[in-house]
Amino acid sequence: MKNQIQFRLQTAILVVLAVLSLQASAQQWTPKQANDWYKSQPWLVGSNFMPASAINQLEMWQAESFDPKTIDKELGYAEKLGMNTMRVFLHDMVWRQDAKGFKNRIDQFLSLCAKHNIKPMLVLFDSCWDPQPKLGKQHAPVMGRHNSGWVQGPGAAILGDKSKWESLRSYVKDIVGSFRADKRILAWDIVNEPDNDNANSYGRNGKIKTELPNKAQLGTELVKAGFGWAREAKPTQPITSGPWKGDWSSLEKMDDMNRFLVQNSDVITFHNYGKPDDFKKRVADLKKFGRPLICTEYMARPAGSTFEGSLPIAKAENVGMMNWGFVSGKSNTIYPWDSWQKQYTAEPPVWFHDIFRENGQPYIPAETAFIKKMTGKK
Repeated sequence: MKNQIQFRLQTAILVVLAVLSLQASAQQWTPKQANDWYKSQPWLVGSNFMPASAINQLEMWQAESFDPKTIDKELGYAEKLGMNTMRVFLHDMVWRQDAKGFKNRIDQFLSLCAKHNIKPMLVLFDSCWDPQPKLGKQHAPVMGRHNSGWVQGPGAAILGDKSKWESLRSYVKDIVGSFRADKRILAWDIVNEPDNDNANSYGRNGKIKTELPNKAQLGTELVKAGFGWAREAKPTQPITSGPWKGDWSSLEKMDDMNRFLVQNSDVITFHNYGKPDDFKKRVADLKKFGRPLICTEYMARPAGSTFEGSLPIAKAENVGMMNWGFVSGKSNTIYPWDSWQKQYTAEPPVWFHDIFRENGQPYIPAETAFIKKMTGKK
């Protein structure tokens, strides 16, 4: 009996020590660690990347539609602009279908990035657009509709059923753990816009009402869980997830999710589609937290968010920048957000996002010349 008690006590002590060891090795970076890491990077400039041949994350990563030739070509366009990073979305369904094959394709993609001197930020989950993703052949783009085929990951079937979240934990731990020390990766973005309810597309104001009614709450819970899962994998790269709306002027004025993001991210990321004055204010709000800043979404020309307006401010403030949209293709992001309410039957007079036409020609040559000037690319 005495031996059994001693054994159980020793086992309990070992469990506690293991938990403490895990927590010690998986803590948020200190501001000094984060700033030292950032000093070792060049000024980060890039795009959110989806090859023109893919309508969404599934089409980009599934074996039958993975397109390294197009990816290689388009990353070459980025290198010529002086871009050195890309933000790239993964998907849990592709991992669940074929984890080994998916990781092999990620490795191939990272090799293509390294060939063009680009270190991508990989996004594990996304709360935007279609909440009902389906594996296999993806539907054709809807004419004139912005992101008519982009899908959420996880979809509503898993997000709304917490008994299935263990598979999400396994996905995060496998992907992050497999590439935890890969120097070709810049950082991990846990969830894109976790509480986005897609009100005007698949949500309450849209024609396709398939969004979960408690989506914002579930998204907030998912990003909190996701940070924990990623830290369990002990990545050597920083982890982050960025606020995209709300008041960021102080912790007291932030909602629960934004407060969690700025207090738990190793480097602070954020989205801003506002005019230069608004962008500058957002930067000032977030600089108070003493960590490196990377804007992971900006540039919507008709909304007043442009390369010419935002990049000079970012360079002066040493803020990394990743615009939305690179080569115009199946994503249809040359069309504006209101294309979910209005019908566009021809190319819009001003492109909303994207830099290049599919043949590699710049949409606005003066704009690409300006980007090169900012990055110092001759």
